[in-house]
Amino acid sequence: MNPDVVQRAYSALADRYVETLGTMDVVHPDDLRLIERHLGRRRGPVLDLGCGPGHLTAHLHEHLHAAGADVTGIDLVPEFVAHARAIYPGVRFEVGSLTGLDRPDGTVAGVLAWYSLIHVEPADLDTVLAQLRRMLTPGGSLVVGFFDGEVCEPFAHTVITAHRWPIDEFVRRLSAAGFEEVERAQRGQEGRRRPHAVVAARAV
Repeated sequence: MNPDVVQRAYSALADRYVETLGTMDVVHPDDLRLIERHLGRRRGPVLDLGCGPGHLTAHLHEHLHAAGADVTGIDLVPEFVAHARAIYPGVRFEVGSLTGLDRPDGTVAGVLAWYSLIHVEPADLDTVLAQLRRMLTPGGSLVVGFFDGEVCEPFAHTVITAHRWPIDEFVRRLSAAGFEEVERAQRGQEGRRRPHAVVAARAV
């Protein structure tokens, strides 16, 4: 999906999104532990791509800065980046798109893509994953959170059309892009929260 279309859709709902999803209270403890396991020991640049209001970026910064990591949150929604800079002044945030990242090859130690790939069209996912692999150092970590489903299909997300992915199919896409699965987790429907999947992978 065109990044400009996604940006406009999120910008229109930015205040409500920040209010409902912009704190660590909404992050499941199991997810947080998984993220910390795979990104918590990284040294060097770590990117939170599609960082939204910045709460996970700030959490990673707090836990990784002393270990030598340099954490940056990147989002295509200017309202999210402005909010994050105001709330977390000691953390670096940038306006940017998944399809326009300019990091040199092999220079990024870790990437968090937490529900930031859900609006990528299936036909474009391989290109996006290849770009993430290009940026990562050999052995670098990628953690991806997304909507789980029995088949790959679009659905009417609250903000704009998103996609569900079967976790095995997503892992096959990761493998084709040069990643090796390290850990996975799934949760079914919980109240209004849709089925969830997360994969941690290593650049090979």
